Amino acid sequence: MDIPLIEQVKSQARVLIPLVKALRKELGEERANAIVRGALGDLYRKYGEQWWQAQGTLGRPEKMASAFEMFAAGGALDYEVIKKSADAFEVNVTRCRYVEFYKKLGAPELGFLLTCSADFSHAEGFGAGVRLTRTLTIMQGASHCDFRYNLDSNEKDTNGHE
Repeated sequence: MDIPLIEQVKSQARVLIPLVKALRKELGEERANAIVRGALGDLYRKYGEQWWQAQGTLGRPEKMASAFEMFAAGGALDYEVIKKSADAFEVNVTRCRYVEFYKKLGAPELGFLLTCSADFSHAEGFGAGVRLTRTLTIMQGASHCDFRYNLDSNEKDTNGHE
């Protein structure tokens, strides 16, 4: 049985939040955050690689759209697709249950560290010229999150799609 990503995040957060708080107390916020980002970044990059490869022969735009559907599973996100083309997949998230969960725990700043920051590492795992930019997050107080996945037109993915 597949467990929606938001439920996995909730389970992990209940363990990671006390750990990160202890690291911050011992090492200071900046050093603790750097360690957490590094450790989780490597993990999420590998997840991205594995997930991307598991999508088989889908083209890159379809893979990116499917990835976003995975993040939104279980009612985790309300979002609108702004653009879906051969070289871009752009989405605005208008409601985020990940934010609501971390606020309920009283740790929205850790929500950004543990969840939002992972988006970039995960996208790096996609390889194949995929770049993510995001300048706004609800977790940090914006009205929406602006996910912009773009494809480098000079590269092809491992299945020869452009």
